[in-house]
Amino acid sequence: MLLDGKRVLVTGVLNDASIGFSIARVAQEQGAEVVLTSFGRAMRLTERAARRLPTPDVQIVELDVQSTDDLDALAGRVGGSLHGVVHSIGFAPESCLGGGFMDAPWDDVAIAMQISAYSLKALTKAALPVLAPGASVVGLDFDNDDVAWPFYDWMGVAKAAFESVARYLAKELGPQGVRVNLVAAGPIRSIAAKSIPGFEAFEEVWAQRAPLGWDVRDAEPVARAAVALLSDFFPATTGEIVHVDGGFHAVGA
Repeated sequence: MLLDGKRVLVTGVLNDASIGFSIARVAQEQGAEVVLTSFGRAMRLTERAARRLPTPDVQIVELDVQSTDDLDALAGRVGGSLHGVVHSIGFAPESCLGGGFMDAPWDDVAIAMQISAYSLKALTKAALPVLAPGASVVGLDFDNDDVAWPFYDWMGVAKAAFESVARYLAKELGPQGVRVNLVAAGPIRSIAAKSIPGFEAFEEVWAQRAPLGWDVRDAEPVARAAVALLSDFFPATTGEIVHVDGGFHAVGA
């Protein structure tokens, strides 16, 4: 099994439609011990989702990536070593999505940038004291290289920053043997996606243009790619974006 004997921290599991949930499930199926994070009122949702995992008795630690106290306490709360970290976190206030690019105030944009981009660095740094040699950090991306998506607005800007953060982390942590890679997923009908006004437009264009086709209800291909990157099968790959989008990124209009 790809992750036999490994311990992996997975963020962003809110229900069984979350991409993070699929990653946690496949990681367990591949032999990993999975640790989940959650906080506040979302904790009950994470606990309920955890009961649907193949191994439901998982550790869930408190982590709000906007909380310095939670970040400082993460390594101690996790306990023991981690061989992998999955960043599956993203949020933007309503004003930052759905066509409000020109009107979104900086205070809202700052929240989107902190949670959706800066948090990759914050989470990785918080986990660094317990990362084992050869550890892998994997983030979930929605690639917007050289394009501006309709409705995505400041989340698109945050994702561009997210990709840059991953490259700089790869540069900084490579000498310590830590790999940092992203999986650029096609649209998946998760809670986060449903919060984006006009998300149906993404679904329609992917179904029409992806050479391999695309099922917005199936996060399994994304989860398998993330688990592969968490494994030892990519020992010399870092700073990379792996597209799992049915080939959409490779074709024109």
